[in-house]
Amino acid sequence: MQKIAVLGLGSMGAPIARRLAAHGFPVTAWSRTPRPVEGVAVAASAREAVRDADVVITMLTDGPVVMSVVAAAELPPGATLVEMSTIGPDAVRELAAALPAGVDLVDAPVAGSTGAAEGGTLRIFAGGTDAAVDRVAPVLATLGDVRRCGPSGGGAAMKVVLNTALVTALAALAEALQVADDLGVPRADALDALGSGPLGNAVQRLSGKARFPVRLAAKDLALSVAGRDLPVALAAGRHLAAADPSADLSTIAVSSPKGT
Repeated sequence: MQKIAVLGLGSMGAPIARRLAAHGFPVTAWSRTPRPVEGVAVAASAREAVRDADVVITMLTDGPVVMSVVAAAELPPGATLVEMSTIGPDAVRELAAALPAGVDLVDAPVAGSTGAAEGGTLRIFAGGTDAAVDRVAPVLATLGDVRRCGPSGGGAAMKVVLNTALVTALAALAEALQVADDLGVPRADALDALGSGPLGNAVQRLSGKARFPVRLAAKDLALSVAGRDLPVALAAGRHLAAADPSADLSTIAVSSPKGT
């Protein structure tokens, strides 16, 4: 079995590490905030965690954090870095250029929350050479369904597209519910009707089963709007700015103020 290092044991990194260990992979992990994970050896440093690793997975907050952690880790030649955070294609290219010789990169951000990570039902969008993706395919298949998105940066680009759709759809749902309130349509009735239409997935997102903090959604949406004229996404950003940063993204659909 391939030896795996997981760098980042947050809400997604921990269940990823735990699932891989439960399926027989030798897993060593490191996190800026130390925490125990069942079946996983926790290292004192990123460098210690990646020693002798065949596959190194990063699941961290943003591009600068990924860059600093990977630089400190000093990945061994022959390892494959699987970058599963949402950092965008520009950061992926910067990361690829900074890697030591002999280290391949697969960008493989995911769609799905902690439950999907625990259950192995993540949707994984992989960018990289065919050889590199093939090499880590057994690891990724343990975590969910893999969609190949072309060369390096392709997976990161696809994730930006998906998050743009998710955030703008929830903002659109917020405004549809505002109209319902103004017209005296009970919210339960409005949600029932909207659930069978184009905003059906956004309505399902209100179930509370997923966990995607507003602060991270805002960070991801910034990747969408950077240098682009996207009035709908910018309006969605105003909904995010008005919400509790620690709350789940779905709250923008039910609590955003009027006038956003």
